[in-house]
Amino acid sequence: MQVVVFSKLAKEEDLPHIQELFDVLHDENITSYVHAPFLHQLRDNIQLRRDVGVFEGYLDLTVKKFDFFITLGGDGTILEAFTYVRNSEVPVVGINLGRLGFLASIEKKRIREAIILLKRGMYTVEERGSIYLESNFPLFDETPFALNDCTLLKRDTSSMITVHTYINGAYLNSYWADGIIVATPTGSTGYSLSCGGPVIFPDSGNFVITPVAPHNLNVRPIVISDDSIVSFEIEGRAENFLCTLDSRFEMVTAAHQLAVRKNDFKLKLVQLYDIGFLETIRNKLAWGVDTRNY
Repeated sequence: MQVVVFSKLAKEEDLPHIQELFDVLHDENITSYVHAPFLHQLRDNIQLRRDVGVFEGYLDLTVKKFDFFITLGGDGTILEAFTYVRNSEVPVVGINLGRLGFLASIEKKRIREAIILLKRGMYTVEERGSIYLESNFPLFDETPFALNDCTLLKRDTSSMITVHTYINGAYLNSYWADGIIVATPTGSTGYSLSCGGPVIFPDSGNFVITPVAPHNLNVRPIVISDDSIVSFEIEGRAENFLCTLDSRFEMVTAAHQLAVRKNDFKLKLVQLYDIGFLETIRNKLAWGVDTRNY
């Protein structure tokens, strides 16, 4: 069994949990490859009881056989990991080193238990759809896709922008707003939710179009089929606007013709036997909890 261990930052307070992960990987005779920048951070802080390989990027997933892609961090770490995993179909295991996450749902106190369950095959795999950005000018290099959302936003403190929006070529609306979000079901619990969008179940097969601070208060979020192609034309007083895919961003202009569609591949997300979307959302959003009782 071979796994990739991926993280963005080795915080001092997380070192005991990182050490526990490598200890259990050793105890279970699991071969591990560590993302190169993360391995550099660990060299003087973690005791590696066996040699580990170096994971450089997506190409490694195409030439080596990996069983799991283990992330240490939060949901943002999984979003970045998706840019490496891409269409390799390697299942991602999200171990949360902070507060409970929607994606990274395995608590740090369950690291040893989780690895043992993975080796015994006691887990489920969810498929999470993603979105693909098409543009008449190249954007985002080899990774013009996102797991959560694509947004078009005004820059800094500039005045609001106008986003003319079309669904399958048919005119939908001109949004006078600070921006617009097109979110997947996975992304519906992120930026879109904070802007008033609905919570969408992961397997619902939808996109959510959510305006950001719209000028017209009767403009509300809408839910459409993810078989739709959503295209945009942007205008405003500023020359440049912000286009984001998850946490990555690039500058665009009114000359850019942009469209968002369903991506050709999905993320495979590992869940333990007692963790699912319903449990996660209840705990994350504190549903069913009456603070007056405490």
